[in-house]
Amino acid sequence: MDFAETLLSWYDTHKRDLPWRETKDAYRIWISEIILQQTRVEQGWDYYLRFIDRFPDAKNLAQADEDEVLRLWQGLGYYSRARNLHTAAKTVAKQGSFPTTYEEVRALKGVGDYTAAAICSIAYNMPVAVLDGNVFRVLARYFHVELPINSTKGRKYFAKLAQELLPEAQAGTYNQAIMDFGALQCVPARPNCEQCPLRDSCSAFHQGDVSHFPVKERRLTVKDRYMAYVFLHQNGKTLMHQRIGSDIWRGLYEPLLIEFEQKPTDSEILTHSVLQSIDTSLVLHERVGILKHKLTHRTLYIRAFDAEVSQHANIPSGYQWVDAREMSQLPLPRAIELLLEKSMP
Repeated sequence: MDFAETLLSWYDTHKRDLPWRETKDAYRIWISEIILQQTRVEQGWDYYLRFIDRFPDAKNLAQADEDEVLRLWQGLGYYSRARNLHTAAKTVAKQGSFPTTYEEVRALKGVGDYTAAAICSIAYNMPVAVLDGNVFRVLARYFHVELPINSTKGRKYFAKLAQELLPEAQAGTYNQAIMDFGALQCVPARPNCEQCPLRDSCSAFHQGDVSHFPVKERRLTVKDRYMAYVFLHQNGKTLMHQRIGSDIWRGLYEPLLIEFEQKPTDSEILTHSVLQSIDTSLVLHERVGILKHKLTHRTLYIRAFDAEVSQHANIPSGYQWVDAREMSQLPLPRAIELLLEKSMP
């Protein structure tokens, strides 16, 4: 059997039983693909079921309030995905149906080349090859491709190779097969090559350098950020505000935030001008120790404090008092969720 036939045969036996594989509805496949961007299948499964239960079609999603969409997304991270999903749903609802051409699907907010190929091939069996991390890894190892997958030349090469290997009559099934193969068999670390159906013709296996692939150029610089969240309380309520601007947490709620370029001392936090402008008599009580939260380009070092403010405190504009019930309904960054979980009695 050739490469594609071997993968299809393997998939017939080993494919994962996933809820979004029970349908050819492009809307539902789209929801699953957006959720699975930067998210493991195990984590995304329940989110997909909740999303489809609440928003069974694009019209329902389009009519929802953004806060509700973000709240349902809470914990998945990369919240721009949820905002883009909401915006795209409005486009689909306005058009009256989900688009049926690659170009129209690709034009939806938040949909890139991979996602458009996945949706179109799975829902419509359109002959467009997917190219994600799993596919890069399988192809790089099997064909011993030294080109960096995050280089322009590398991406063009892999895109051409993936398209050439695609069996057009079984495009959707093949795309799912190669992605599952990368996720279950040709895994990043310590793959079980002895039990691999492609072993006899895999170049990396025969040259003994499977772990070398895929090749990547080192570009990412991770910076540290030092953050102090202060939960200001008054009459049993907590001061919160909704983030604005263009960062990844836009639209989510958080307590008062003070950022520092270096690791701050307790005194530097307490005497910070922002806190002093609110209430000079504040007494801070630390909730938990330092929380380390990793993002793609940032490592956050977070401390959290509670403080009671007087009736004469100078409350910053844009903030609102919320009680415990309201707090539980607000869409929060995952970092805030973790702080709340760690400080629960």
